[in-house]
Amino acid sequence: MLNLSPNGCSVWVTNSTELALFPAAVALGKFDGLHRGHQRVIQPILKVRETGEAKDLLISPDSLDSTPPEGKHVYSTVVTFNPHPQEFFSGKPRALLTPLDEKVQQLRSLGVEQLVLLPFDRELCSLTPEEFVEKILVEQLQATQVSVGHDFHFGSKRSGTAQDLQIIAARYNIPVAIVPLETEDGDSFSLSPEATPISTSFIREVLETGDVERAKQLLGRAYSLIGTVTKGQQLGRTIGFPTANLELPKDKFLPRLGVYAVRICRVSDTSTQLEPLALGVMNIGNRPTVSGINITVEVHLFDWSDDLYGQKLAVQLEKFIRPETKFSSLEALKSQIQQDCIAAKVFFDTER
Repeated sequence: MLNLSPNGCSVWVTNSTELALFPAAVALGKFDGLHRGHQRVIQPILKVRETGEAKDLLISPDSLDSTPPEGKHVYSTVVTFNPHPQEFFSGKPRALLTPLDEKVQQLRSLGVEQLVLLPFDRELCSLTPEEFVEKILVEQLQATQVSVGHDFHFGSKRSGTAQDLQIIAARYNIPVAIVPLETEDGDSFSLSPEATPISTSFIREVLETGDVERAKQLLGRAYSLIGTVTKGQQLGRTIGFPTANLELPKDKFLPRLGVYAVRICRVSDTSTQLEPLALGVMNIGNRPTVSGINITVEVHLFDWSDDLYGQKLAVQLEKFIRPETKFSSLEALKSQIQQDCIAAKVFFDTER
């Protein structure tokens, strides 16, 4: 799969520092969600693009250990962890705001050239802050500069702070930018400590309430579900509302169950741009009216009749309409869907 960045280049992805492109300008963090705060941390490393022209690189998330081409350019590099540290310590799978494929798409849209997924294991956890800088940043990535958030911690037992990183890296003449936390109102956290800092956990809490409009403000874009259209039970056709059944990555975080007003776009592996298809409504839930068991994601596209099976779609959540409800009959469900569609169309009309 080719993931093109805005300058026509792709993003190199590797889970081995031995296969990383270097020297690298590094943004360090977990970066789940790539929200406004994360984007501020990444911004300093994008300036390295001015030092030279990046080569056209291939990305293959399904075969991350391919041998990358050589290059002398300083590569804008996001370094994160796989699995998520919380998943490692808890031993339980963690749903992500941006699973790998989606994270790569967001990074390429920002202009990042490389994503390094550090294997989060006991060996990495045992490194002291000094060892982390020396082995990972200096020896393996040949970092020319580093950018982290104000609340960044690293090394054994999270003993290293962003300030510690700055001091240790200075011994190797590596400048470290410590980026203030972004807040919901747009002010620097250091200047407005009473403001709510933007964080992945905060966005998850907001999405669990269904407040996708607030989540959009925190993310800097609409929260999206990206997946492939598969064949469902086609019950929607029987009541006049055909739906596209969306198969999502297993580790994708789902917002509150219910019905949403959505924008539907087609995703292309050869373009940075999403292709707008239609507006519509989406249901996330167990379909209790028809005794459903598993959670499904079904999208009804307004004024659409073409076949979408096998296509990759991005569904952007714009407005929560109502929670999932069990109806007494299919006729009652049909009547409610009609009302949902009207509510969604009214919302989109007011957005114009």
